[in-house]
Amino acid sequence: MSVSPTSILLDFVRLDEASMRARAADFLATMDRRRSVRSFAPDPVPLDVIRTAIQAAGTAPSGAHMQPWTFSLVTDPGLKRQIREAAEAEERATYEHRMSDEWRAALAPLGTDWHKPFLEIAPVLIVLFRQDFGVRPDGTRRKHYYVQESCGIALGLLIAALQHAGLATLTHTPSPMAFLARLLARPENEKPFILLPVGYPSADCEVPDLARKPLAEILVENPGPTNSSIAVVS
Repeated sequence: MSVSPTSILLDFVRLDEASMRARAADFLATMDRRRSVRSFAPDPVPLDVIRTAIQAAGTAPSGAHMQPWTFSLVTDPGLKRQIREAAEAEERATYEHRMSDEWRAALAPLGTDWHKPFLEIAPVLIVLFRQDFGVRPDGTRRKHYYVQESCGIALGLLIAALQHAGLATLTHTPSPMAFLARLLARPENEKPFILLPVGYPSADCEVPDLARKPLAEILVENPGPTNSSIAVVS
């Protein structure tokens, strides 16, 4: 037997086109200033702003509205040190043994290595865990759908919310990341998805001189079935 969902009226404000264009342009300008930051100031940040950004991330759409995510907020210096040490151990193994020559070449312009001091210097770490399945009050499992996609959308909203609030971050994916679940005491249904240091850039923060693809390279409008072109990697 199907269950009829309870419905409410949509809370939606239709804007005039001038306002739409202005808001879209302002948002683009804000996001175009976003860069991955690896040099942080140790200055504390308002944790209520971090919590609000996480709450915004939690508005993301998800498969069957299962909301398969948990955000772990870390500010304790001792715990940050443990995370850094564990991450650097995995990263060192990756850089010295696991990484292919092609991967190494792709990372060369970014100037990265296995040292990750930002994990200790940044005032806040956020770890996003994906919930591979839910657990009902009676202990039985509840299936989750499109977990990777759902968490990816939530992550995008989180990055945008942090940037909009005036904070810098970095998407960091030490591999493997199982140590995060252990250090942060997460249950078996949760697996680390990504680790983000958050804070203000240091006064001398530098970032690679990179260019983003122009709109013409990332947008295809009304492509027909005869459009068999292949995107060229520059």
